[in-house]
Amino acid sequence: MDATTVLTEPEWRARQRAHVDRVRQWTQPHRERALAKEKHPVHDFLFTYYSHRPGRLERWHPGLGVVLAGDADEFLDYRGYHRTDEGVTLDPAACTEPRVRTAEFYLALLSATASRPPRLNCFGLHEWAMVYRQTPEQVRHFGWPLRLGHQGTDELVEASNVRCGHFDAFRFFTPPARPRNTLQPTRESQVELEQPGCLHGNMDLYKVSYKMEPYVPSELVADCFELASRIRELDMKASPYDLSELGYQPVRIEDAAGRAEYARLQASFAEQAKPLRDSLITCCRAVLSWRSAHQPAVP
Repeated sequence: MDATTVLTEPEWRARQRAHVDRVRQWTQPHRERALAKEKHPVHDFLFTYYSHRPGRLERWHPGLGVVLAGDADEFLDYRGYHRTDEGVTLDPAACTEPRVRTAEFYLALLSATASRPPRLNCFGLHEWAMVYRQTPEQVRHFGWPLRLGHQGTDELVEASNVRCGHFDAFRFFTPPARPRNTLQPTRESQVELEQPGCLHGNMDLYKVSYKMEPYVPSELVADCFELASRIRELDMKASPYDLSELGYQPVRIEDAAGRAEYARLQASFAEQAKPLRDSLITCCRAVLSWRSAHQPAVP
């Protein structure tokens, strides 16, 4: 795939400014909290669990198939760009074998996920399993009370059918919670088990998008971040923590009405994630096709 779109300098600078303005609604409050040494149990997750830092989220990339005309030398300071007669664009020589393997893995993972119907019966119990049988000092968000207390939290886990198939959630289960899960996901079984109803799987579309930079346009990265931010709120509303002081009213998955509400919202997020997943699949395929087309000819 060769570059097919040439953006004039006013065009790409307008997109660059719009992207920075958009993501600063999330990056600036995080920076301010960090300076004040304040922690937020909901919003900090997207900058601490995920490795993409605020400055990287603010950095705009046009994506594959775009040439930046005019004074675009600033992009030559970023890995993966080179100058051509038309302007600055992505360099096929910089798409190394590790980047190809990343694209291949995510293409397989996203395609397998997209092929399955969403499963909506986990009810967010992964967050409960992460504090199961822990003391107050051990819980991840120490200082925030548990809605049902420690004993009530443990009793709910013991009375529930825990069905988490997402490895990167399961790996944070407490040791006594792991045998209670109906699945025992591993990194090796991730492609086999991932499904489009999983909140964490849909949040991880953000991780896929930034791991595929600079080949993914930053507008798509921001779309994935925005969805992840909204999903994270549900994740914590349905968690065992009482975050009402922060304005988060709980989704009480301990009763039938709360489980029904959780499943409804989970289904909505699965629908919202679908076009983003499809766009990322398209990006992965484009990268692999582009890299293949620029491979040196075998003599």
